[in-house]
Amino acid sequence: MADQPKPLLIKRYASRRLYNTETSDYVTLEDIAGFIRDGREVQIVDLKSGDDLTRQYLLQIIAEHESRGESVLPVEVLNDLVRSYMSGNVSVVPQFLQASFDMLRDGQSKMMENMSSINPMATMPGMEAVKAQQEAFMKAMTGGWGGKGAMGTTMPTMATEDEPEPEKSEDLDAIKKQLAELQEKLSKLK
Repeated sequence: MADQPKPLLIKRYASRRLYNTETSDYVTLEDIAGFIRDGREVQIVDLKSGDDLTRQYLLQIIAEHESRGESVLPVEVLNDLVRSYMSGNVSVVPQFLQASFDMLRDGQSKMMENMSSINPMATMPGMEAVKAQQEAFMKAMTGGWGGKGAMGTTMPTMATEDEPEPEKSEDLDAIKKQLAELQEKLSKLK
């Protein structure tokens, strides 16, 4: 079993500024979200007390994305989380959520493997574009958790200035359609 790399250590100063110990510069919550999307584990600690603040900052990142309309968590799920905290039955929730995300990552890996190795259509022209779209969709659904695709390839990220931007409207429409279908299936499970 390969050793997991050490998490990126971020120190919070008394001024509440966040300091990246690897690059010796200050970072924002958006920078930290980018590290996580790229597959890095982070640990945020208070410089003075040594308290681990990672959970608090990760929740803040999620809350900021949700407030900007980048909602991933349905209101029903958020209500259930609040209820579980208020009822005192919290002990089961973290294990359930972890198992759910593990299953989602495993399903993503298996889907990517099937698309490339088992499926004879994988060699057809245009299948690379379909595969890239599926990877982008899965990354959007998982928020970049896991960082790597099924074959160890890095999941696609936002285009930089050097590389052309993908056809946003077509990709976005396809992803929205797939998301709507997935939400419909989830609502039928209830």
